[in-house]
Amino acid sequence: MIEIVNQSVNPYFNIASEEYLLKNFEHDCFMLWRNAPSLIIGKHQNTLAEININFAEKNDIKVVRRISGGGTVYHDLGNLNFTFITNHDNNKIINFALYLKPITELLNNYEINVKLNKRNNLFVENKKICGTAAHIHKNKIIHHGTLLFATNIDSLENAIKINYENFTDKSIKSVNNIVTNINEHIKTKISINEFAEQLSQKINADFICKEKYFLSDADILAINELVKTKYNTWEWNFGYSPDYNFNKTSKNNLLNISVEVKKGIITNLKIIGTKDFSTIENLLVGVKHKKSDILGLIKDIEIENISKEEFLELFF
Repeated sequence: MIEIVNQSVNPYFNIASEEYLLKNFEHDCFMLWRNAPSLIIGKHQNTLAEININFAEKNDIKVVRRISGGGTVYHDLGNLNFTFITNHDNNKIINFALYLKPITELLNNYEINVKLNKRNNLFVENKKICGTAAHIHKNKIIHHGTLLFATNIDSLENAIKINYENFTDKSIKSVNNIVTNINEHIKTKISINEFAEQLSQKINADFICKEKYFLSDADILAINELVKTKYNTWEWNFGYSPDYNFNKTSKNNLLNISVEVKKGIITNLKIIGTKDFSTIENLLVGVKHKKSDILGLIKDIEIENISKEEFLELFF
């Protein structure tokens, strides 16, 4: 096992680095890392159904889809994320507990009673502190997760606003849990950097790690190319969502919008109200289900009984 040293807090780069290491690094490795405020979406989820897009945009919270399944998680600098990438026998069951063992033992040293549930997440006093996911590529597996150490819980709860009632789709749904921060349960207060160093030492000892590896210029160049072509694109982060129908009625009950979306593109639109909206319907078919694109087309159109801002909100 080798430890990958990654000081980046750029969520696009960090999520891309996981795929790069999975597909290009020969040795078993692990990496501890942190992200600036971001929402990390499960591979098979409908992004718009999982997040509060208005809160994310207002607070510059990046939205990034990862390659593993599971639910949406919130990251900030109070999170400590871990990634294990190892060779894997596809005939064997994934051993999540093996990679969580150093974490649970370290927390036990702080007299924190940690429980592992059937979804392979960690709980303290029935509150979630860690979610995990995995992805297999050929004979390699990535097992990763996020530890809530000193996360901004208010931002987490505002950013992840599950919005399933307006959507009809076959996407993977997130499971809502009450959460808590690890630092609230440690009697002797330590910083997240101190906690990360202790966890690094524990993993190094348990897995007999031989060296630390710093990403080379070639690694960084390749990861940034992956960021450019995939992880910082609307097509991956939003357009990759499973096809869905979206239906919403205005607050004054005078308008109802029904949208069909495939690969993030509006393929059918019906607006029911007190007037004929066929011009807007035809205008928006073929457009990305994206605020800026929709607004760009309707900004000069007069809409009765509702403001332009309220009309736009009907689509989200």
